[in-house]
Amino acid sequence: MPSSTLQQLRSASWASPLAVYLLAAWASAKFTAALPALFSKGDIAFDIGAHLGDRSAAFQALGAQVIALEPQPALAKWFQRLLKSPHISLLPMAVGPEPGYADIAISVGNPTLSTLATEWRSLVGERNPGFQRVRWEQTLRVEMTTLDALIERFGEPRFIKIDVEGFEAEVLQGLSHPVAALSVEFVAGMLEVSHACLAQINRLGDYRFNAIAGEQRQFRFATWQTPNAMAAWLAEGAGNLASGDIYACRSDHPLLAAPLANH
Repeated sequence: MPSSTLQQLRSASWASPLAVYLLAAWASAKFTAALPALFSKGDIAFDIGAHLGDRSAAFQALGAQVIALEPQPALAKWFQRLLKSPHISLLPMAVGPEPGYADIAISVGNPTLSTLATEWRSLVGERNPGFQRVRWEQTLRVEMTTLDALIERFGEPRFIKIDVEGFEAEVLQGLSHPVAALSVEFVAGMLEVSHACLAQINRLGDYRFNAIAGEQRQFRFATWQTPNAMAAWLAEGAGNLASGDIYACRSDHPLLAAPLANH
């Protein structure tokens, strides 16, 4: 997010997408070191809101077959230029609660902050100082699919990353399979979205939770948290973090039994 160093660099460097990608890939290298238990070679990973593909590259480095979705033509174009691999497939689509079409609001100066979430867009600038200067000047009609449809087409993923600027809970509404693990972004001032995501994940099955601040790639908690504990952490302000990702692992996931190396 804009409060993190990486997002500031993304915003400032959009005229040079290659520089942006290299900076993002540097941050994602920490991801590959922090979460080796997420994938085995050949496992499927979904990258929802792929942007320039830094996470897709990290997932591939962990051995995954990556299905990436990015509906913005400009970002998808650079993704395809930067990532040429038989192990990564890019679909120029959005993901939501049902198949069809939707209007994405595009921030020309900050395209990684473009969003399908209308209410989120109207409130986030008032609640989060990092968004006060963000403007969404354009709208684009994009095709929308669902996580269930992707699973039917490509198979069940071992991990799903969802980073769609306030639309995360709607993406989860289109999922009926209790997948092994997933992550959703959270943003200060808009934590009601995170509470809605927890509700959607808990609907699927028995999960445990952790969090990572910004691009740090370090878990906040030494042990995985119950749904009630994670909800309480969010209700208390998510540790006053500006942004980050909530990770959810199904209760039978081997990552829950492994010691967290960064604690």
